[in-house]
Amino acid sequence: MTFRRRIYRNLPLLLVTRLLILDGLGAARLTAQTAEALSAVKRVAMDWTETEKSSTEVRDRVLHKLRASRSVEIVSEAERADAVLHGKATIWVTGHELLSPRSKSVRQATYGGFASIEVSGKDGEVLWSYLATPRTVRWGTIADDLADQLVRQFLEALAGKGIGENAASVSATGAKSGDVSRAALRGAGSTFAAPMYQKWFESFTQVRPGVQIEYAAVGSEEGVRRFLSGQADFGATDMPLSEQQLNLRGGRVLQIATMVGAVVPIYNVKGTANGLNLTPEVLAGIFLGRIQRWNAPEIRVINKHARLPDEAIVVIHRSDGSGTTFAWTDYLSKVSAEWKSNQGMGTTVRWPVGDGAVGNEGVATAVRKTANSIGYVEFLYALHHELDFAAVRNASSEYVKADLDSVTNAAKTVEIPGNDQFGRSITNAAGKRAYPIATLTWLLVPLEGHDRVKTAALRDLLRWMLTNGQRQCEGLGYARLPGEFANRELQSLAALDRAAN
Repeated sequence: MTFRRRIYRNLPLLLVTRLLILDGLGAARLTAQTAEALSAVKRVAMDWTETEKSSTEVRDRVLHKLRASRSVEIVSEAERADAVLHGKATIWVTGHELLSPRSKSVRQATYGGFASIEVSGKDGEVLWSYLATPRTVRWGTIADDLADQLVRQFLEALAGKGIGENAASVSATGAKSGDVSRAALRGAGSTFAAPMYQKWFESFTQVRPGVQIEYAAVGSEEGVRRFLSGQADFGATDMPLSEQQLNLRGGRVLQIATMVGAVVPIYNVKGTANGLNLTPEVLAGIFLGRIQRWNAPEIRVINKHARLPDEAIVVIHRSDGSGTTFAWTDYLSKVSAEWKSNQGMGTTVRWPVGDGAVGNEGVATAVRKTANSIGYVEFLYALHHELDFAAVRNASSEYVKADLDSVTNAAKTVEIPGNDQFGRSITNAAGKRAYPIATLTWLLVPLEGHDRVKTAALRDLLRWMLTNGQRQCEGLGYARLPGEFANRELQSLAALDRAAN
């Protein structure tokens, strides 16, 4: 079985297809690039071969804006390039809005989409990445908007001012890997973080071909169970474990945060072409079953721009033990006293209303197929299923949609621990531009009970994730860890050094 087939075999076909397409940003590496740092990039070759109209529209605008900036030289031959820019874009119709209240036939389409780029340098190493989502919704502006975001962020990163450079730049201190010739690792857990883990594991094994990694995206609760019972070498969870829970494995366990992601409220409702706003009170009311129709006064008053239907709300939630559910219910418990007292937070809760589905993929599929439904998934799943997701009112009373900027702003609020306790909640973070349902996600690794080869391989994998791997986060819609937080985690890996020696 090939490595690519092995790491993807536990993911649904649609998501695998989408991830392989996104992996195409760096799959066919052009080999002549020489830059080892983004600051060294002066000449760029373009690897954006998609021919679909929306993607070529964005590509052409990116090229035009880069040339106009005169900050980098665009070259056609890879042999002359310092780095290669790999790109992809997708745009779809989300609905139609009336241009005249007097005529229902005069309508204009509205659009959703995303565009993603990676910049790779020497030996195909990713130097920087970014994923843009639209801030405008009409054709003729959305492609330009996506291209403008990509180019602006890239040029700011070149100048050392982008969000990937300041908010989550990671020192390479302690990042050198040991000499692990051959090791086989099995992991299990989070579907929330699975897209990033799959890409990371493939990238890591390209530079460390002696290490094989098999990952089962079975949900946080099942992943933790397998890890604690010794059925997995590492676990992946979106719910931080307490010291008491970590001790259940029968030896010391290190819990390392790896990235920052967002849980978004997805919906399938006609008449909302320009998007929905949702407050904490409305979200809690819907999932408690108190708000039952889309045209309820509580929803109408904050969505005067929408033509909300007089239809029953269909709630879709996770049926399996889920770290995504933990982040969702952790947030609801912070913003709703009724939710906290009656349902609380956890990987599984007693849902007052709704239908269950397995995994982020299952919830996204169910919402896409079910009219008038609402659910919650990790940000990337919403994009890949071409689903609308709402702007949520945050702790500063601002309506904020999830994107890299707003998730990064939430990540900035994470407390830097003075010890090795990295389990931190950042839901309902303060800050005008902070997205309120953002969360860290963690890997669990044993400090005892492994042979030295596996321990060394896990140490090297974590070091790579916390340094070079962070540059890949934004390309898949996750935010990097704040630099100081990641450096504190790198220091904690000294315990794995001792266990491996």
